[in-house]
Formats: sequence, structure tokens, C-alpha cells
Amino acid sequence: MTKTELVAKVAEKTEMSKKDSEKAVNAVLASIEEAMLNDKSEKVQLMGFGTFENRWREPREGRNPQTKEKIQIAGSYVPAFKPGKTLKEKIKSAFPEK
Repeated sequence: MTKTELVAKVAEKTEMSKKDSEKAVNAVLASIEEAMLNDKSEKVQLMGFGTFENRWREPREGRNPQTKEKIQIAGSYVPAFKPGKTLKEKIKSAFPEK
């Protein structure tokens, strides 16, 4: 699903105009982004849905694929999403094992 499709779904479910729905979706995404950028340890928890957070990735050794030369990859923070229990259960029931 693209952002445009998400905006259309929100407009349909809330009976808002697409323009207002886009503003709402953009506001939610900007608020999540802002919280994560303000503090590296900040978490955005949406009960039943999941948690957005920054995770530290340790420095590690890698290889340049062209030259096979070893390189040092610096540690960094990366954004992460951890689904909530309710979301996990809904997905498991929607897509049972093969």
C-alpha cells in the first residue's frame, strides 16, 4: 500500500475529504518522525499496534563487494518498528501457517 492508497483508505473510513485525510496522515507521520529525531531513546508506542524506536547498530567489519577488501562499518542508530501483541495476533489469524 502506498501513501496515496493509505490516504484514500483513511478518507473512506472517516468520511473526510482526501485533502483533510492527507493532512491527518502527514501529521501522524511527522509527529512520529519528530519524536524519534528529538531524542535517540524516544519511543512512540501505539497500544495494540506497535512501537517505533531508534536502535543502536554496533560497529562491525564488512567487505567491499568489488575489491573484497575488509572495511570498518561505523555504528549508527536505525529506525525500527516492533509490532504489538494485538497486531501480531491479527496477522497470525489472517495468514495461518502453510
